[in-house]
Amino acid sequence: QVQLVESGGGLVQAGGSLRLSCAASGIIFSGHTMGWYRQAPGKQRELVARIFSSGTTNYADSVKGRFTISRDNVKNTMYLQINSLKLEDTAVYYCNAPGVGLRGIYSWGQGTQVTVSS
Repeated sequence: QVQLVESGGGLVQAGGSLRLSCAASGIIFSGHTMGWYRQAPGKQRELVARIFSSGTTNYADSVKGRFTISRDNVKNTMYLQINSLKLEDTAVYYCNAPGVGLRGIYSWGQGTQVTVSS
């Protein structure tokens, strides 16, 4: 049974930083491309960062230069370092493995809330 558990969110002032974690179980983590998604109120869920099994990364334009995705294949954990937070980063953040159309291929976890205040 696949489980994706996100943590590390919180309330932070604009300009601050957070580090999110995603613990995966039930999958061969090292062989998967993994990604961080977010869903802001009233908006569709979007993929903001992706890391391939090779370690190659790519980012949505809106987060480039501020977000850093990484993975630890020994711990089956993925991370998202978020710096220079903006109000528009407020969202629930989820992890998953991007599939066709960049949609997550596994059931979604509960996510972790990131709220940025002015």
